[in-house]
This record gives sequence, C-alpha cells and structure tokens, in this order.
Amino acid sequence: METESEPYVRLATLRQVHQAVAELNSARSLADTLQTVAEGVVNGLGYELAAVNLVRPDGDLVVAAVAGDASAEAFLSGRVGSRVSWERRLSMGERWGELRFIPYTEGWVLDEDDVPQWRTAGPAPAFADEWHPMDRLLAPMYTAGSATGELLGVISVDRPRNGRRPGAWGREALQMYAFQAAIAISNARLRANMQRALVRLEREQQALRASEESFRQAFEYAPSGMAIAELGGEQHGRLHKANDALCRLLGRPAAQMRRYSFADLVHPDDVGLLLRTSAEGGRAELRLRRRDDSYIWVSLRNSVVADAADGPRFLLTHVEDIEDRKRHELQLAHRASHDALTGLPNSAELRARLSSRLCSRPPDGDGRAEAVPGPFGRLDGFAEVVGVGSPFGGPFGEPVLLGAEGAYAADRAHTLVDDHPAGTDGGFGHHTDHHVHTVALDEDSDDGSKGLAVLFCDLDGFKSINDRFGHHTGDAVLIEVARRLTSGVRDGDTVARLGGDEFVVLADGLGLADAEDLAARLRNAIIPPIRVDGRAVRVGASFGIGWAGCGMSADEVLRSADQRMYVEKRSRARAGRRAG
Repeated sequence: METESEPYVRLATLRQVHQAVAELNSARSLADTLQTVAEGVVNGLGYELAAVNLVRPDGDLVVAAVAGDASAEAFLSGRVGSRVSWERRLSMGERWGELRFIPYTEGWVLDEDDVPQWRTAGPAPAFADEWHPMDRLLAPMYTAGSATGELLGVISVDRPRNGRRPGAWGREALQMYAFQAAIAISNARLRANMQRALVRLEREQQALRASEESFRQAFEYAPSGMAIAELGGEQHGRLHKANDALCRLLGRPAAQMRRYSFADLVHPDDVGLLLRTSAEGGRAELRLRRRDDSYIWVSLRNSVVADAADGPRFLLTHVEDIEDRKRHELQLAHRASHDALTGLPNSAELRARLSSRLCSRPPDGDGRAEAVPGPFGRLDGFAEVVGVGSPFGGPFGEPVLLGAEGAYAADRAHTLVDDHPAGTDGGFGHHTDHHVHTVALDEDSDDGSKGLAVLFCDLDGFKSINDRFGHHTGDAVLIEVARRLTSGVRDGDTVARLGGDEFVVLADGLGLADAEDLAARLRNAIIPPIRVDGRAVRVGASFGIGWAGCGMSADEVLRSADQRMYVEKRSRARAGRRAG
C-alpha cells in the first residue's frame, strides 16, 4: 500500500479486500477456499507471500495453502507445526488487535522450533518502520471471529510490497480479512461435512435397500418356515407376514395366516412354552395346528428385533418341521420301554411305573397321607395315555403316550415322588407331603380297603410247546397271550412282559376279592386253544397276587408276587396229582 493518508489509496485497497472476500465465498471445496484465502492476501492486501496454517483434528497446524512464491509453496506445503510452538508464537511480540507482530529483534528465538517457515537474512532496517526479512506477522482465525472462539488456523504473511510494516489501515484490513476468511473456511468445512454426510447417508440407504432386498428374498424363498410377528401391545403375537414355506407347512394361505397369532395355532398344552419363548426369545419344540386340525411338531426359534430408539419392535420367528425327528424319537423311546415281540411295556418300564407309586417312607397313622396336589399335578393311577397334571406328563405339561415315552414319563414321576425327602416338596419351599401313599393290603383281613394289586403271571406248558413246535409257534403264543391279557384288564391298568413266559399286571383300586376275580378271569382267558399255522395249542397260567406299598421297592413287590405265584403253581400241581 502507498501513503495511507490519501483517501483514494484507501478506497482502492478496500475494493481489493472486497474483491478478495467475494472470491472466498465463491470457492467450492475446502481446499479451494484455503488456496483462495492465501491468494487473497497476495492479490488484495499487498503482500508478496502468504501461507494458511490450518488446525488439524489432533491440534497441530499444517500448511494447507501457500501463495506468492512457487519455491516457498513447494517447501512449505503439507508441513506440520506443533500446537505448542504455535501457541508460543501467538503469545509473543506486539499485539495489533487480533494480529501478532514478532519483530526480527525478538523472532530469532523461533528459528529452531518446528513451525515451517520461509525466511531470508537481510540488513538492518534503514528507517523505523522498514520491513525486515526476519519480521513475522500472524493473523489468527477463530470460529467465533475473536480470540474467545476456538482457533481455526493462522494466516502468516511476509514481504509487504511497499517494504514497510503495515500501518493502522493495513492492520485493520488484514484483521478484517482474517475474520472473513475464518467464516469462509468454517462454511467450507460445513459444506464438506454435509457432503460427506449426504454421501454416507446415500451409501447407508443403498446398503439398507440392499439389505432389505436380501432379507426379503431370504424370507420369501427360505426352505423352512419364517414369520414376522408383533411384539407387545394389543396385537402381541399377531402375524404380520408368513413366507411360502410356513404357509405350505400349515396348509394355510398367506392372507389367512395374517388373521392368526402363534397362540391361536399352538397346541393347548404348549401355550405356556410358547409365551415364555415369545417373551424371552430363544427356541422351543412344540406343536402347531394345520388347516385340517391335525398337529405337526416344529422347532420354533424367536429373535427379538429391536429399534435403538423405541425398544423391541417385532419377533422374527423361524419354524422348522421336526415331525420326522419327533416320530423317530417316539419310536426309539417306545423300543427302549416296550417289548419288541408283544408291544407290551418291558421290565424296565414296569419297574419305572411301579416305582412312581412308591416312596421309601412307609405311610403313617391310617396308612394314607393327605392328598395335596403338588406342583406337577396328581400322582394317582396308570394309563397308557395320560394328560396334563398326570405323573407321566411331559416337562411342560403336554400329554405323553406312555407306550412311546413311558420310561421318560415314569422316571419324571419317580423323581417327583422318591427324590424328595419326606415332609418336603423337593425345593419348592412348602413343607407338605404331596405324595399320596400306596398301602399294601392285609390279606388276613378283608376290610374292604382298596390297593395296588400286582399280578405275576407264569405260563404253564409253554416250554413244551416251544421245544416241540419251535420258536415261531412259541412267539405266536406269547403274542396271543399278551392280547388276551390286555383285553381282560381296564384301560387304566398296565400289562407288562418281564421276559420269557412271565407277565405282570398292575391294577390299582382293587380289593382282595377283586384281585382274585381278576386273576381268575385272566386265567380263563388264557386257557382256550390258540391256533398257530392251523394247529391248536393250549397253555395254562399261574397267578401270584402281591400288594404294593410305600416302604417297599419295586423289586420287593415283584419278588413277593413271584413267590405267591410259585406257591399257587405248586398247590395246583399237588391238587392235580391228588385228582389223578
């Protein structure tokens, strides 16, 4: 700038500053804005060299733009000065408003710090305000336009074209320019951040659309059933959507599925299990009702899909057909607990059922404790098919076919009875005896009491048939005897095969005379000839009647009935010899 007292010079300078500021606002990117800031100092404010030092995220300052000297630009661009060194500089020298002027007489202490600089030596000034090559003039830029804001960067200028240190007007112009430059840089950063955010948002939306499409395809074309259900509120469990595989599995169209919840379709005995699974997420095996009202076993897995703002929103349910596996499990359970030849419960199943009625503590007083329902239902009676509350119910109260899962059911019931010390309920916190004691009847006095009769049956003459006609005929005889025994007992009674030609009948609620009558009926049912391959063969049967009671083991009960059977067999043999 020339003589500052001349108004037309000031006006020309003001126009140059205005033009430089206008160019700041026309820059598009942050890099363009920084370079425009440096060039505006050279073109509009009359300095031969200018550098823009920008604060990085780590706090240090990097030379982001240089204008006025190609060699200086090549040397300085991209170099970094520490924040500590820059703060030292901004605290030194003379304060010209927001500017910092460090004369060459003080600046020599900065020659060895890490701030990038372009300096040349020169002679001492010839007059008071002559610019020295080692002088430094810094224009800080703040986000709030003043030192109260956050430091955004520093404009460093050198070599005024008039060779003089700037006067009041030149200082005011540089300070005003630095203020406008800070605004332009902040705006450029804001635009850059917005552009990056928009790009990121677009990418996220594209990824979301791709993810939604992938999910849709995976949902629709999954080989196993999938459903989306409401979580919480009045419509809890209502199906929003079901894929084709689930519709085929249940035999229902998609439009019809949307009218249901899984609670509408689940087997009544599995509702509790479903509700626990729906509330907590996880996996359960249960039965769902098909359109023809039949039930199919499925493995149901729930995933709670949550919204970061509003919490859980819906359940994603995966439904897998496990009907074949369940059928196979039932077959295996049946084989483990039933005789392969006759289909009757085997020895292990018989002992399990019998043990479920017995405990190690003999009954007190009148022989029967108070019948208080336990947490798993009543413990009275035997049945091939039992329902909820039965001792042979499954772990979630579902009906269990004893013929298929008898060992498991009886073991469960046995646990409820025998594994709990007398006077407790096995850890449920109530000191009451939930077990209904079984009392062995006194055979010497028939007072009309009822008990659990154990009829031990041994076939007479079977060995000779087996030896004479072969195992094929012997097996046919055993099958027919099993059929006749089963036909001669009540639905709630148990007929089991111990092995060989020995059978056992468990019949609850019988008196002494009732048991004798039952043994006689069964013996008479066995006596008629049995036809095998056109040949008629005949077997007899000896029965021993024992009575089960708490304080006895299953083996003790069976041994007692076995002994009575041999007594009865010998007495019948002696009677036959006397008659002959």
